[in-house]
Parts: sequence; structure tokens; C-alpha cells
Amino acid sequence: MKKDLEKQLEQKKVRPTAMRLLVLDTLQRQKTAVGLDDLEETLEKADRTTLYRTLKTFEEMKLVHRIEDGAGATKFALCGEGCECAPKDIHVHFYCNICQETFCLPKSEVPDVPLPENFIPVETKVLVKGICQNCAS
Repeated sequence: MKKDLEKQLEQKKVRPTAMRLLVLDTLQRQKTAVGLDDLEETLEKADRTTLYRTLKTFEEMKLVHRIEDGAGATKFALCGEGCECAPKDIHVHFYCNICQETFCLPKSEVPDVPLPENFIPVETKVLVKGICQNCAS
């Protein structure tokens, strides 16, 4: 298991420190996007600054993507296989108003938005808010 985690980090040119391996393992176990507070609670002995730097490194090296959940929190989710966080990899996210979980919907692509001439897109986000299947039942 540890060798698989190390290999994943090395493929993204991230040095596999103990904290990075722990954070990657924790992120892989999640079914929803998680915030820094969530990680800090899960990894009680981890330093908040170290967790933040780890997430920042993972984001820079395209191992995770950042999600603004529309409720003021920033969450992170592992990128899928082959994701380079390029425009073709952008997908919709769903925020549940009840449980406040954020879900990646990788099969729901963000539509191409035609822009006027000389407009340069830098970032596109689509967030759907509602009630997830767990809370609806």
C-alpha cells in the first residue's frame, strides 16, 4: 500500500514525505471533497501549516483540485486518472445544503462558454447546490 502511494507521488514529481503519504492516503479514503479543517480533525497530530503546505503542493502538482463550495469553504478532492486540471478536465461539483458535503461529478462536464473576442478565460467553475441522495432519503 505504501509503495503504491509513493509511486503516485513520484509520478507527479512530489517527494514522498511521511506527511504527504498520510494526506494522500486520507484523501483516497474520502468519498467527498474535504477541507483543511476536516483533514486537521482526521489527522489530529498533524500541524495545520504542514497540512496546508501539503495541499498547496498537491494542487500545484495537479494531484488535487480546489473547490469553492459556495458556502465560504475551500475543499480539495483528488484528481482522477490522467487529469491535468486542464480545461478538458473541468467538471461540475455538487454541494449538499443539508450535510454540507461537496461531491465531484466527473461525468458532468462544464459546457464550453463562447466568449467575446479578446476575452481570455482563466477559470471556470460550476457548482450545483441542492440535497444529496443520502439526505434526500
